[in-house]
Amino acid sequence: MSNIFKRQMTRRDFLWLISASTASTITGTQLTGCAADPVTGQQRLMLMSEAQEIAIDQQHAPHQFSNDYGIVQDAPINRYVSEVGGGIGRISHRPQMPYNFQVVNANYINAYTFPGGSMACTRGIMVEMEDEASLAALLGHETGHVNARHTARRQTQAVLASVALGGIAIAATRSDRLPGGDQLVYAIGALGAGALLAHYSRENEREADSLGLEYMVKADHNPQGMVDLMAMLQTESRRQPNTLEMMFSTHPMSQERFATAQRESREKYGQSMDRKTGRERYMDNTASLRRIKPAIKTMQEGEAQMAKKEYAKAEGSFNTALRQVPTDYCGLVLMAKCQLAQERPREAAAYLEQARASYPEEGQALHLSGITQLALNRPDAAVAAFQDYEQRLPGNPNTQFLLGVSYENMQNRPAAARHYQNYLQQARDTAQSRYALSRLQAWSQ
Repeated sequence: MSNIFKRQMTRRDFLWLISASTASTITGTQLTGCAADPVTGQQRLMLMSEAQEIAIDQQHAPHQFSNDYGIVQDAPINRYVSEVGGGIGRISHRPQMPYNFQVVNANYINAYTFPGGSMACTRGIMVEMEDEASLAALLGHETGHVNARHTARRQTQAVLASVALGGIAIAATRSDRLPGGDQLVYAIGALGAGALLAHYSRENEREADSLGLEYMVKADHNPQGMVDLMAMLQTESRRQPNTLEMMFSTHPMSQERFATAQRESREKYGQSMDRKTGRERYMDNTASLRRIKPAIKTMQEGEAQMAKKEYAKAEGSFNTALRQVPTDYCGLVLMAKCQLAQERPREAAAYLEQARASYPEEGQALHLSGITQLALNRPDAAVAAFQDYEQRLPGNPNTQFLLGVSYENMQNRPAAARHYQNYLQQARDTAQSRYALSRLQAWSQ
């Protein structure tokens, strides 16, 4: 990549820069000590305090939500999900946590939580569930992860393993895949969010299932919702596995978990099985999403085609979806990515302009606009886009890298070096960090 500023940018360059807009970085933690397990009350070695959990959450969650095309622009849906989730959080083992619940515009099927209680359901999973009991099961499960402090446990284990090998820093695991897995276009986990969300163990999942059942029943929901949720996920994994790749990567699914949910629903919570499942209430509150379900499914197809590098087919899928929902932010950004992958930056710029008009508060289109301006050899416009993004969504070290690229393209080495140095202070062991270091070394000779 060292000569991208001396020639016309290629598709590989575009994709490499797109990956820089969302690539994971490494996060660390400070040693604290033992703490009482919120669920069992027993003392457990925990090297992340509750305050650190909340701080990490607040740092990373906004970037992940943006990576998933932002929070849906439908306040009633978010109020409804917050109402259901809030009822579960209040009766959990950690009611003091600053829970918040969002629906994001991503099309793939998933839900996730950060350690402080910031949770998101994708619109892809919202249109597949059919009642409030299933939603309560989903949010109960995620609340279980927060209450059992699974992220803090994993970080503690990583620190201890690192210490055993003679180091003290966490080498955080990363998840660089979304459904279909083209990590260049779909690298997930802005600022290391992938490390925070990735790879719960089967033991973690079983514990979250058990806690989720307990919480949803305490919150007056029918435990059948947990069984129905798992049945839906298994059905969808057979029907369209690419849309569940991320969920099953972060939440390992098994027949045993399904069977356990069936058994515990009957044996432990049988007296609650006659409760209403809230189907009508769920349908009423998700009607606006359900109206665009055909477009969401078509976008899922397009994303799968993008992952296979079938860009012409993907463009056709996104065109079909956008005819149904012309101002859909996610669809417009996906089409822009498809145009960039086909080395059409002018067309990409037009779609990104529409995306920014449809959702002015959301940041991903700004980052991609900056990359598109680089492809059009307009580094000054790229700088303006990245600076605008930094004001809107501060704290993403990748913005520093992209500003470095922009200033280097303007032959402004001092400014480029400053931004590369800022990036290297926050990021380690990425393709971008290696590039930034190589430029600084070359300029120092």
